[in-house]
Amino acid sequence: MEALSLESATVEELVEASILAFDDTGKLKDTSLVRMFLMMHPWYLPSTDLARMLLHKSQEERSTAEIRSRICHLVKFWISEFPAEFNLNPALAEQIRDLREQLNTEGNERESQLIDVESVPSYKWKRQVTQRVPSLSKKRKMSLLFDHLDSSELADHLTYLEYKSFCKILFQDYHSFVMHGCTVDNPILERFISLFNSVSRWIQLMVLTKPTPQQRAAVLTHFVCVAQKLLHLQNFNTLMAVVGGLSNSSISRLKDTQAHVSNDTHKTFNDLVELVTSCGNYSRYRRRFCECVGFRFPILGVHLKDLIAVHVALPDWSDPEKTRVNLAKTQQLYAILQELALVQSNPPKIDANTDLLNLLTVSLDQYHTEDEIYQLSLQREPRSSKPSNSSPSPSLSAKRPSMIDEWAASVKPKADPAIITKHIEKMVDSVFKNFDTDGDGHISREEFEIIRNNFPYLSKFGELDTNQDGRISREEMIDYFMNASSLLNCKMGFLHTFLETTYMRPTFCDHCTGFIWGIYKQGYKCKVCGVNCHKACRSRLVVECRKRTKSISHETPPLRQARSYSFPLPSNTPSNLQSTVITEEDTEAASEAMFDVHL
Repeated sequence: MEALSLESATVEELVEASILAFDDTGKLKDTSLVRMFLMMHPWYLPSTDLARMLLHKSQEERSTAEIRSRICHLVKFWISEFPAEFNLNPALAEQIRDLREQLNTEGNERESQLIDVESVPSYKWKRQVTQRVPSLSKKRKMSLLFDHLDSSELADHLTYLEYKSFCKILFQDYHSFVMHGCTVDNPILERFISLFNSVSRWIQLMVLTKPTPQQRAAVLTHFVCVAQKLLHLQNFNTLMAVVGGLSNSSISRLKDTQAHVSNDTHKTFNDLVELVTSCGNYSRYRRRFCECVGFRFPILGVHLKDLIAVHVALPDWSDPEKTRVNLAKTQQLYAILQELALVQSNPPKIDANTDLLNLLTVSLDQYHTEDEIYQLSLQREPRSSKPSNSSPSPSLSAKRPSMIDEWAASVKPKADPAIITKHIEKMVDSVFKNFDTDGDGHISREEFEIIRNNFPYLSKFGELDTNQDGRISREEMIDYFMNASSLLNCKMGFLHTFLETTYMRPTFCDHCTGFIWGIYKQGYKCKVCGVNCHKACRSRLVVECRKRTKSISHETPPLRQARSYSFPLPSNTPSNLQSTVITEEDTEAASEAMFDVHL
């Protein structure tokens, strides 16, 4: 259709093109246009408004019998392709009933029979979510019946469970997630993500329940085999969950255990990690996924990331008046959603055992926190324990300089002198901006006493006033902080105590203000002061570490209320769209805000 060749079109033009896509007999001439429009219209037009437009068009005086017939065929196609929308949206279904009643009144029974919403099956089962109520007094026990289960059988049943959960996700769930940027009021999508996380935690617990390094190594080897089988099944989503569990810091730190894992297993695992690494915006995974035929289960988090990237990068409308739909954005979003929709219509060829599925479901429904799992890891192999006499072998997460950022080990970053220097310079600039009240470029004794209320380690005026002229210059203050850098690291807290964190709500980096994206262990949170950041931003964070005096809201975006999404854009994003750049002004604002908060 002509509308597809244009960069933009009005909603009226898109509706007309969809109606005219049907011939006189009701045969659809351009499926791609109509399906794209019906799937993507909620981005700029509510479904009830679209139904109202079609109803009005059928009532217009200039509307011929042929046009009314084509409108009915369009509605029939809408119902057949997206039946859940009519079942879960009573207002929309009622409007279609009005259209049918009008056709019957006018004697057009043949057309009215085309748009029967009463025959739409119920999709309420897709909205049902089992309530998970954590027990504060008792954790679920790990099932030990999986120890001798064949890796292929376990991979099959994990795939079956995740596929069934994935099939409950409707187009409306993706739309809600992209528009709101979170899983709030989106329990189906949230439950699927929770299942993904549960697989990773379950694997960690299966390893850590074993008392000896040899037994733990055997479990590790078993799950590497499971990961291989998942790759053979082309189930990349569960593969990512398994690799994430084995790469978690609670497992990768087990040096005695890793020493009993064979070199072949290490090599196999590192190859799997390379496949799902985030390098190049998951380029290896994308190439492999495109080569797959038949059933293939995508990494949902990667494609959700693509959806948000396109949504944030491109406007819905191509003109300031918001009259012309941006078809470039519509087509890109449609391509991603269509890929996900095809997965649901192509089930895996798996003959699942119901009893085994039920047992696996119960075992995955864990309530252990990340801290509890890590503490169990420390019990198995304390930090002070001596290494095993066995020949050293690299851990399953070793030799991965740029592997999965989401599951990297929680290591406290080293103090970078360049970062400390920049931090001090920005901090001193902010001190002078806030406390040099007369603007003479120096800090007087009176001004210094005010500063001391915020910096108790500034003991004496004379320690900073090295030339004894009765005032402190910018250079003197910088020199003082630089000479006392060791003190700053201890008391002022340039280094935060970061822990890998899984965020269930939208969270923004306190350094670059970018969105912290992912579905499992997306970023790092300081357990002392509560600041959040990307892995790459840990060593660059300007804000010093202070104990929290009040709770920190995860929903509140960082400084300047900036809501910029800083992850890489997908390959089909126009080249003129660049990722967010943080300027010196932003860095200065961060430093200034630090002083404003603690004045």
